[in-house]
Amino acid sequence: MSATLLLARHGQTVWHAENRYAGISEVPLTDEGRDQARRLGRWAARTPIDAIWTSTLSRAVATAAPAAAALDLVPRREHDLRECDFGVVEGRTLAEFAAEHPGAAAAFTADPVAHPFPGAEDPAAAALRGAGALRRIASEHDGGRVLVVAHNTLLRLVLCELLSVPLRNYRRTFPALRNTAVSEIRLGTEECALFSLNVPCA
Repeated sequence: MSATLLLARHGQTVWHAENRYAGISEVPLTDEGRDQARRLGRWAARTPIDAIWTSTLSRAVATAAPAAAALDLVPRREHDLRECDFGVVEGRTLAEFAAEHPGAAAAFTADPVAHPFPGAEDPAAAALRGAGALRRIASEHDGGRVLVVAHNTLLRLVLCELLSVPLRNYRRTFPALRNTAVSEIRLGTEECALFSLNVPCA
């Protein structure tokens, strides 16, 4: 039993344009982010896709909308695909945090799982909830191809969890998932295979 999951990060937001952490906050797409969503929709129109799932955050829902319209599909929303809560750095840059708390910033950079930001969600717990969500989606669409629109940090943690990469290495192994680029995995009951990473949808 397995499904092909096409994982896409949502389009650019007003905070990401400034490299600010946007976790559970509702942050709108920029004009560029909306263009990226339309490009994802055009890509989806020529790609075999059986279903669309998104995070419950509006930036993911808005990014998936053009693809859903192109395929005449109704996206389904999954709360466990939401981005991590970044605690005190929500809306701030790492440089801003480091200026005030250089020791905490250095510890985060060295091991972001052992030393998450103050008040942030436990990254290991986020990895488990995200991986669980993808496993449920794969189980529901056995043999199918599913577009999943979610978030940068969550998806990187989940990829590490599913591919048996140490979670502490998620920022080094997967430096960033580009906005609306697609990563393809085949997810089964016991195994996961990565077929492509960060492929532009243009």
